[in-house]
Amino acid sequence: MDKKSNILIVEDHALTAFALKTSISCLGFVGDIFEATSAFDAYKILEKNPVDLIIMDLGLPMEDGVDAIKKIRKNNNDVKIIVLTSHSEKDEVISCLKAGISAYCTKDIKPEKLCDIIFDVLSGSMYFDAAVSKYVLESNSEKKETILGNISLKDCYNLTHQEKRVLILLASGNNNQQIAKKLSISINTTKVHVCSILQKMGVEDRTQAAIKAIRENLIN
Repeated sequence: MDKKSNILIVEDHALTAFALKTSISCLGFVGDIFEATSAFDAYKILEKNPVDLIIMDLGLPMEDGVDAIKKIRKNNNDVKIIVLTSHSEKDEVISCLKAGISAYCTKDIKPEKLCDIIFDVLSGSMYFDAAVSKYVLESNSEKKETILGNISLKDCYNLTHQEKRVLILLASGNNNQQIAKKLSISINTTKVHVCSILQKMGVEDRTQAAIKAIRENLIN
């Protein structure tokens, strides 16, 4: 990473904020660290200081984190947002995803893992804890499955027509066997398409590919 990144911690629990700041202050790619105990404090800091990444709790006083994320997104489109919370309700997870966060982590995450996620997010990656990523796929699969021949998927990542069809089914929660059956292709061909999709989208697994497709509104 060429330059150091400024980070804003939005957390009203003093001990948690202290531990978080201590964990990331020694990272070589971290520049200034700002702290806010409420959404309103965060807005003020963002108005006066350049911030590259926000680590935000959802259970904030006066105004919850989900509403704060939506407001921050309106005026700070480039800032990366990591949710770090003890909340794991489905509605909150989906709302955060739609608001444009880059990562959703639960507070039992190990400090070294969180540091890796911060670096990856700053580099353009996404991360959703396994405990909540299932909600994203469940939410998408609840929608009526569109006829694949009429499907609309934005032309991103140089995906082939067949890869787009695989991604649509993948994002709806289908496993490889189900995808193969619905597209009348072999399991091995399905695996090849999935591997190609992961590589082109720059993600590590199928869940992250599905989340990225949903978050970026690739599927219409």
